[in-house]
Amino acid sequence: MNAKRLGAHLVLGLLAVAVPLVANGCAGGDASSTPTAAPKPPVCPQAERVSWQKLANEIQALVYCPSWFPRPLGGRFSGRFFNGRSVDPDRSYLVSWAWFETGGGVIQEVHVNLRGYPGTVRIPTCEDTLTVQGKTVRKKIPCFSDSKGRKRLGGTTVTVYTANQGADMWHVLYAWRRGGSLYTISEHVAPPYTYEQVIGHLDRMTRALVPLRPQT
Repeated sequence: MNAKRLGAHLVLGLLAVAVPLVANGCAGGDASSTPTAAPKPPVCPQAERVSWQKLANEIQALVYCPSWFPRPLGGRFSGRFFNGRSVDPDRSYLVSWAWFETGGGVIQEVHVNLRGYPGTVRIPTCEDTLTVQGKTVRKKIPCFSDSKGRKRLGGTTVTVYTANQGADMWHVLYAWRRGGSLYTISEHVAPPYTYEQVIGHLDRMTRALVPLRPQT
């Protein structure tokens, strides 16, 4: 067989294979376009919902119930991992969970804080104490600073802060505004988790927050 006839046979053979492939691809279009089930919305666990609802009623403002925590923490307002709940006269609140362990010269900590500042969207002010030429100087500074930009998580746009004060020191903190109020969630960057893992935790926790309104 000469080269021209061989080439013709090869072309015809390839076309014969290609036609059923195209037909199969078209026939399979309906299956590939089948809509997938929408993800289920996060749910505040009933055991924790009672405590968060009580807080919302007390301060008469929206609060956020976290439906997911990094291990080994849980969301109950009691037990070995619960680190406290406080409400100030201006209705701002702090709810905290922490796990701490030492062994083999290594300190491990998982620490998560949730805050709310009803009626204000301004970043609160903290006091930094310095010693300058033998004198104690108290300087007012933002409680959250060193912004690393913004990101959209679900329906919430958060600002990421990495230089924070008070109970949020050494934490990465996400802050957002809703309904004229400021809210934050933060996690301490420390073993057993890396910075990247903490960011992953905060992303997941933020997506899993459930807003609860006060009940009259």
